[in-house]
Amino acid sequence: MRLGARLQLLSLAIVAIVIIAVLGAHDGVTWRSLLFPGMIAALIALALSTILARNVSGDIRNLRDVTRSLAQGDLSARPPLTAPGEIGELATAVHRLSEHLGSRISALKAEDALLAALIESLDEGVVALDARRQVVRINAAARAILGVTRLLPFPTDVFPRIPQLQRALDDALKGNVTEPVEAMIGQSTVSLTARPLAMGGVVIALFDLTRIRRLEAVRRDFVANVSHELRTPLTVISGFSETLADDDLSPEMRKQFASTIHAHTGRMQRIVDDLLDLSRLESGRWEAALSDLDTAEIAEEIAATFRDAASVKGLTLELRLDSAASRFRADRTAVRQVLSNLTDNAVRHTDRGSVTIFSRSAPDGVWIGVTDTGPGISPEHLPRIFERFYRVDAARGRHTGGTGLGLAIVKHLVDAHGGRVSATSEPGKGTTIAAFFPRRQE
Repeated sequence: MRLGARLQLLSLAIVAIVIIAVLGAHDGVTWRSLLFPGMIAALIALALSTILARNVSGDIRNLRDVTRSLAQGDLSARPPLTAPGEIGELATAVHRLSEHLGSRISALKAEDALLAALIESLDEGVVALDARRQVVRINAAARAILGVTRLLPFPTDVFPRIPQLQRALDDALKGNVTEPVEAMIGQSTVSLTARPLAMGGVVIALFDLTRIRRLEAVRRDFVANVSHELRTPLTVISGFSETLADDDLSPEMRKQFASTIHAHTGRMQRIVDDLLDLSRLESGRWEAALSDLDTAEIAEEIAATFRDAASVKGLTLELRLDSAASRFRADRTAVRQVLSNLTDNAVRHTDRGSVTIFSRSAPDGVWIGVTDTGPGISPEHLPRIFERFYRVDAARGRHTGGTGLGLAIVKHLVDAHGGRVSATSEPGKGTTIAAFFPRRQE
């Protein structure tokens, strides 16, 4: 029964009691004789109203508690659906509302988590600001670029004082979209863009261009170095070939000029071959053909190849091999090229003393390398010796016939095996360069 109907019945009962009392009084019945029945009727009406009020107030309190919990964010609260009448209908409506709010907020949380995951996965830095210049969202890439560790929210005052960044923020807060501009933030070159948001605020996009600019510089240096390396032999070949066309040239001079042209042609061929090898390695088209290798066999083969060249310079070519590193798995051609390039460099740059091909065992692999007693390498040059065309002494390197690519090829070959290279040197006391090949199961 509805609440309104209950109240109407209670009202009718009270009215009926009053009418009976009035009619009885007109028939000669005194009001005193009606006092007791009236009191009984009043008590009954009071009891009925109390019970009804208690039921109604209990249901209302339940609804109050549920709505208060919903307002505080507890979407699991549900009102009981046992209340009759309008209170029951209200409880059903609140129940459906809480379920709807729960599903909607769960969907919003899932969408926000997805958005946060997408933003965090970007290599590009993203920063969102509200209209009061408070940062309300920032991903890890932006934190790394800007050097920010503060918890959200925080003001933009903690950002680096970069004029381009501040200008872009001011323009975006005025409703203008800024064009990408480059700025130096710390040691990084960054392209930044700021866009206003429809509801107020700004979103900033930061893209780190440091690696791209470094690669562009490497490409420019590579082109310049290749051009420089090829210009010298081409100039020599061009000049001597023109001289050979002179009919008055003696046979001895012709033979000397032809020998010079042949030497520089061979140098150009070595440069082109090394470039092709390096290109194949860097493109990822080369794959190691692993096999069981005998360290002593390969070391003896390389030593035999360079023993004459070392003898001409008065150098002693030695082998110092660790019996615990007698065998390992790697690509035979690659290992031969690694040892050959290292030994060639050592023999060419060492004027007195000895060159030693060595091997030693490690817990997780084998080291092979070459030690010389040459002039050594200064500490400032040592980290860059594996770069393409990098020479500690450019004039000496070209004079001895090096291409400047040997150590770069060594590094790429070792990297392709999952290994690493190491170089230690002390000026005036020689250099040691070694390659580590990890142990592999057959």
